[in-house]
Amino acid sequence: MHFNPYGGPGAQAAAALVNLADLPPGVVLATLRDHGMAVTAVSPSDASAIAAWRLRLREVFATSDVDTRVELLNRLLADSASAPYISRHDGRPPHLHYHVSGGSIVDRVRAYTAGGLAHLVCEDPARAGSCDRLGCDTVFVDTSRNGRRRFCSTRCATRVYVADHRQRQTG
Repeated sequence: MHFNPYGGPGAQAAAALVNLADLPPGVVLATLRDHGMAVTAVSPSDASAIAAWRLRLREVFATSDVDTRVELLNRLLADSASAPYISRHDGRPPHLHYHVSGGSIVDRVRAYTAGGLAHLVCEDPARAGSCDRLGCDTVFVDTSRNGRRRFCSTRCATRVYVADHRQRQTG
């Protein structure tokens, strides 16, 4: 049983936000809902603030150095105004929220994504990654069994492997 939603969906939400090419309010709203957040609306100013936050989230995925990741995450956690409390809403059982009660959607997104990445890095820092294909800046949370994922998708992996094969054949 997975008790802590911040370690899984929170980290996945962080990756999804980082990977968005554009952040209009409707896309942000759909992305947050797809990753477990009970959100009813995202304003243009909320979307703009979340877009700025995602740039900071990208830094965590961009480095593989654990000490740097920890330092970046500690700054994100400090800026997320986290204040854990137990909540019951929408018919769900009691569960923890890491944002200030009554805080804005931006506060909630900051706490959810920073908390999720923090749990991920504490459990296995190598599970946050970015695609190894040159020119691809997609980030991911490695949920593979062995934790050795290098590419964001099969498509990127295939491109690299085919290019390497062709180079060996002609080289």
